[in-house]
Amino acid sequence: MADGRCPTDRAAPADPVSTLDARGLGAAADDPPAVHYDDEERPARTLRGPAGLVVAGVAFAVALLVLWQVFRPLAQGSQFYLIVFLSGTLPLTFLAYRSGLSRPRPRWSSPDRPTVADWILSAVTLLVCLYPLNPLTGGYDAFLDRQGLLDTPDVIAGAILLALVVEACRRTTGLALPIVCLAFLAYGYYGGLLPQTWAVAHSGLDFAQIADALFNSGSGFYGTPLDVAATYIVLFTIYGAVLDLSGASRFFVDLSVAAFRKSRGAAGRTAVAAGFLLGTVSGSGTATAVSVGAVTWPMLRRAGYPREQAGGMLAAAGVGAILSPPTLGAAAFIVAEYLHVSYLTVLGWAMIPTVLYYAGILLAVEIDVRRFGVRAVDAPATSALRLLGRFGYHFSSLVLIVVLLALGQSATRAVVYATALAAALSFLDRRAWLTPRRVFTALSAGVRGVLPVVAVCTAAGIITATTTKTGLGAQLASLLVSGARALTDDPAAVLALTVLLAAVALALLGLAVPVTASFIIGWVIIGPALLQLGVPAPAAAMFVFYYSVLSEVTPPTALAAVGASAITGGRTVPTMWQALKYALPAFLVPAAFVLTGPGEYLLARGPVAGVAGATAVALLAVAGLAVATGAWVPGIGPAGLPSRVLGGLAALLLLYLAPPTIVAGLAALALAAGIAFVQHRRSGRRTIREAVS
Repeated sequence: MADGRCPTDRAAPADPVSTLDARGLGAAADDPPAVHYDDEERPARTLRGPAGLVVAGVAFAVALLVLWQVFRPLAQGSQFYLIVFLSGTLPLTFLAYRSGLSRPRPRWSSPDRPTVADWILSAVTLLVCLYPLNPLTGGYDAFLDRQGLLDTPDVIAGAILLALVVEACRRTTGLALPIVCLAFLAYGYYGGLLPQTWAVAHSGLDFAQIADALFNSGSGFYGTPLDVAATYIVLFTIYGAVLDLSGASRFFVDLSVAAFRKSRGAAGRTAVAAGFLLGTVSGSGTATAVSVGAVTWPMLRRAGYPREQAGGMLAAAGVGAILSPPTLGAAAFIVAEYLHVSYLTVLGWAMIPTVLYYAGILLAVEIDVRRFGVRAVDAPATSALRLLGRFGYHFSSLVLIVVLLALGQSATRAVVYATALAAALSFLDRRAWLTPRRVFTALSAGVRGVLPVVAVCTAAGIITATTTKTGLGAQLASLLVSGARALTDDPAAVLALTVLLAAVALALLGLAVPVTASFIIGWVIIGPALLQLGVPAPAAAMFVFYYSVLSEVTPPTALAAVGASAITGGRTVPTMWQALKYALPAFLVPAAFVLTGPGEYLLARGPVAGVAGATAVALLAVAGLAVATGAWVPGIGPAGLPSRVLGGLAALLLLYLAPPTIVAGLAALALAAGIAFVQHRRSGRRTIREAVS
């Protein structure tokens, strides 16, 4: 992120209501905005001097363009805007992110200073991105007229841009996604050499056809993923930067601490609540886990949480940021675009799964309080009501987004109005005034925060264009369904096997590529398979979305767990497994969307009674998972192996949401509780006899 400090801004006297105490809770209002919209990002440079001014200035100009586009769209159309937007953002990637290539540097040269090669790449990127607008070749309209019949200079420019996009993606996300993109390119070019009896064979594409599909079509670089990044995501990163600089992040953490300060489980509940609230600002699992961990780990340590257990809790609470309204992860905007629904509709689909996810984490926290003998810790004396009375206005902009969406405003206008409200409300706290300098910082930081997402979304155009031109998506979907049908002819079993294979494929895919790319690849390949089996499009899309997000807590990568373990000092791999335990409901609930018709009720699609009943059953399933993973039955005591097995079985049966399995699941859950109760009574009597003797 750009250095957003404002040396000339003087801090006002500290407000005793907002600064809790010297235990490390809260953050200074003058801290730069910690905007990480999605977990697609490798560490960026901290730019200073001329390079920092150039990047901040260009990013600020791009932010103004984005805001202008909301109210006065460019007359030349959407693709023209995307060309200009990419011309302003992609060159910044080479200045803001290191190449990662080891080479000798002069002693006076800082690794945070762009090299000559970086400046050259940035300049070449700018020229190539602007090539479609080149008046020497006829300008934008002539470029569009050459679609399907590109000239040699067009093909050369497209090839250069392809190489630069892949390199930008490597710098921001690592090698995995570029390798996937190159594999798709190789398939498009060499697919004609495959035996034509193979289902995935095609007639083959020459390089000019590939360049045309990428450079001059609506499914390539300028396709839906980049459109979403340039239209929606960048506005939410700007909103997050403004909200952060206005003091909202500090308030959300302070409120979480104050709300639970008197209970034995206060430390764990605070971490979960802070993760949820802070996630509304960041929309990033790893960034939220690290931010919350830096504040709450001292409390968790004093309360008696083991390092790995605390790290797993922080990681799971942080990942909820990508799953929770009103600022879901970047892939949620792509869901809305692919299904041609409003973003408010997607938010509605995410409400019940979010409740189930955090219910599972809170149940696990309550169990850990008893298992590990967690103790109460001293917390600041500030009351939650006093904090709400003084700083509760920070919720106003979040509420405004939902209200405006409900009134029919577009998501882009809603978030711009919310950003303006957050900026205006900052003047209620003297330490957080958004002066012109800090507005400049927020807007430029918001655009810098979206750079890795722009690189990923542009690179995703390689995948979508290749899939569209070759028909690969439908072919792989057919293979997936055929594989399931080879094992059984029963329609329900075929669907269950397909869902299982899809879940495994998405989990493996998420280990290699970022969330946004994982969703796009999953949707074009796995989405058609689910649709072919009669799964409704919303259920299929949200299934793919959730499994794409869950790569953040899936070993052996689990970026959120890695970040949390760095804060707690715990071992990384055990922290990953603990995070997986806390997040387990999010792995099983999405399967319920697609396995049965009533499963769609969990997306709030259906009659009110059906939605309420399905939610209640799913909550019981989450309780069964908590028993299985936590070895404890809430309200009773420790759960032995029989109770744990029955709890896990009950969860699986209940989540199938068919009347016979619901009855069987309730019976299994009751039996698990009964066995635990009997064992607890016997253990208590044995303890009394030993004490008497």
